[in-house]
Amino acid sequence: MRLFTAALATETNTFSPIAIDKRAFEASLYAGPGEHPATPTLCTAPITVGREVCAREGWELIEGSASWADPAGLVARATYEELRDEILEQLQAAMPVDGVVLGLHGAMVAQGYDDPEGDLLSRVRAIVGPDVLVCAELDPHSHLTEKRVAAANFFVVFKEFPHIDFVDRARDLWAIAVRTLKGEVTPVMSVFDCRMIDVFPTSKQPMRGFVDKLYKLEKSEPDVLSLSVIHGFMAGDVPEMGTKVIAVTDGDKSKGAGLAEELGRELFSMRGTFMVRQVDERVAVDAAVAAPKGPVVIADVWDNPGGGTAGDATVILSELIGRGISDVAVGTIWDPIAVQICFAAGEGAEIPLRFGAKSAPDTGNPIDKVVTVKRLVQNAEMRFGESFAPFGDAAWISFDGIDVILNSTRAQSFDPSLFSVMGIEPTERKILLIKSTNHFYDSFSRIAAEIVYCAAGKPYPNTPATTPYRKARRNIWPMVDDPWA
Repeated sequence: MRLFTAALATETNTFSPIAIDKRAFEASLYAGPGEHPATPTLCTAPITVGREVCAREGWELIEGSASWADPAGLVARATYEELRDEILEQLQAAMPVDGVVLGLHGAMVAQGYDDPEGDLLSRVRAIVGPDVLVCAELDPHSHLTEKRVAAANFFVVFKEFPHIDFVDRARDLWAIAVRTLKGEVTPVMSVFDCRMIDVFPTSKQPMRGFVDKLYKLEKSEPDVLSLSVIHGFMAGDVPEMGTKVIAVTDGDKSKGAGLAEELGRELFSMRGTFMVRQVDERVAVDAAVAAPKGPVVIADVWDNPGGGTAGDATVILSELIGRGISDVAVGTIWDPIAVQICFAAGEGAEIPLRFGAKSAPDTGNPIDKVVTVKRLVQNAEMRFGESFAPFGDAAWISFDGIDVILNSTRAQSFDPSLFSVMGIEPTERKILLIKSTNHFYDSFSRIAAEIVYCAAGKPYPNTPATTPYRKARRNIWPMVDDPWA
């Protein structure tokens, strides 16, 4: 067997002012054929798992390019087309192949392309023809379009949010692909539109129980190969935005359709109950100060670079400064210019510095302080599950009992190693201020005395009922109370 694999992924917040080109992919991950590192990024696990699988089976794996950019705004048209055409040319050169296994995100939007993944998949299908296996792993915060479903045999989607299972789901993807190529199964995909958009953290009920049910059904139901939920991505203003359920069965389309609808309607019945309680910056700081011990993690949930925002909001930090609160570590505030100034000044320097709140309205005001540059790290990385997440050249600055990590590559706060790699011991601080909606939970919950979810400012379009969409459909919940009427 000859298999082709490649990856092209980012998550696009169409409301974000952070437009990106190829440099954003090069800052996060850009690997040519055969150059992907041994550890996967969030959306490139099909490549690293594919190496294991094909070595075990004695099959030939032809690797194409792998490109990942941290979430941001629209991708430049020329960048998307260049990265897409690289992969298509590599696939054409590899022909004939028995299968194509891709790592995608599913929420990319480029200038002139509302559905880049659908565009890529349909072009892949045109090259390989109707009888060659085409499948992909997707992030649940994506848009499942009809064009994608028509082009692929099946998709497997991360089940967990935080996405701690991206390698496990890549193994599921390959397991189904191997069984298909050996003639043991014939996967067919059924999709149910839940007519809603919501946020579904699996670290709490009711989504925890729902996902556990999916795992059990995959093991207990005959002919069920995979069950997935496309959560949808509410910051993507595209026509087919919304939550959907995927059922992949062994040749039983009617069973898959029935199961997808049953699960989808169950999900809809729980709408609006999934997100954790969020408080404003005043209540969040009150809770952190009142806690008997630390560290108390304050999660700035909507200034989350993992959702495409800049990650430079200062609303919560300003509240801490205004109250004279110390014993605080902040990770991170994105400010490449401030980082550059710190690197020029050098470790140990005491300098006046303005940082933060440069990207967009409703993110607070820049902070002006005389700071001490405590440590400088080039090409800093933190852990994320079995992978590493770069946050670029970074500076640890200190003032008034507050430590702040400034970074040059936008990244949400995945793991406490964000602090330790800079020389800050996170367990020794009373308050840790981080930027993430839920990906932080798996790792930070292991060290946190308490976690406070804070909604501060308006850096992210988190209220779909009032978000000024121009392309997204308006006949889903919560834009309407009853989309089934």
